[in-house]
Amino acid sequence: MGRPPTVSVLGVLHPVGPLPAAVYWRRRAVLFALVLAVLGGGGWLTVAAATGSGDDSPVAAAATSDAGSSVATPSLEQVVPSLAAVQVPTVPPSPTPAPETTPPPPPPPAPVLVDGGPCTDDMISVEVRSSEPSVAVGSKPTLTLAVTNTSPVSCIRVLDKGLQEIVLLDAGGGRVWGSNDCFPEASSDPRTLAAGQVIDFPITWGGLTSEPTCTAPRVAPAPGTYVLRGRLDTKLSADAALTLS
Repeated sequence: MGRPPTVSVLGVLHPVGPLPAAVYWRRRAVLFALVLAVLGGGGWLTVAAATGSGDDSPVAAAATSDAGSSVATPSLEQVVPSLAAVQVPTVPPSPTPAPETTPPPPPPPAPVLVDGGPCTDDMISVEVRSSEPSVAVGSKPTLTLAVTNTSPVSCIRVLDKGLQEIVLLDAGGGRVWGSNDCFPEASSDPRTLAAGQVIDFPITWGGLTSEPTCTAPRVAPAPGTYVLRGRLDTKLSADAALTLS
């Protein structure tokens, strides 16, 4: 075999062959275009590697442009309004309802009064009197316990002696004498009191002090103003004044 023909630059620039010359010129144009493309691509890669401009993509360029901009990104407070600045409509307070007034309970019905029934404390009154409003010290005045049926019907009340009592009190409320202290009496005396009837029970005071056991010395009380108080069992009288002089 023979050696292949040697291709030189001069041969390329001045082709010699059996083909027409236009064919060889087109080949040369294609070859030069390839050489320029290779040389241009390599040069761009070299410059990009040296300068770091490979990040100059549209996204990177936009980021770089934003970072270098002098306009600051608005904060959240500038974008979203503060809740303190929001005007909340005020709901007017509802009127306070007036407290319910509880009506007072109705009064209890009046008891039915039966003629001839028992005399309760509400149906009678008790009063104590002295024969004289002023008596001498050491004298023996007569005191009276008066029981009155104040109801409009007749009623029955026990008037036993042991349930009747008159006491003498000093100005300070101290007990001075009692009709049942030294001479108590016992009796059984239920009575029917007509409507408005008054029954008097006279008691004689000996003019001396006493106490319930009748063991303390009995003396004449000093002159002054005293109080008489009577009772019939649980019914009490009003106070009556008695002067000792």
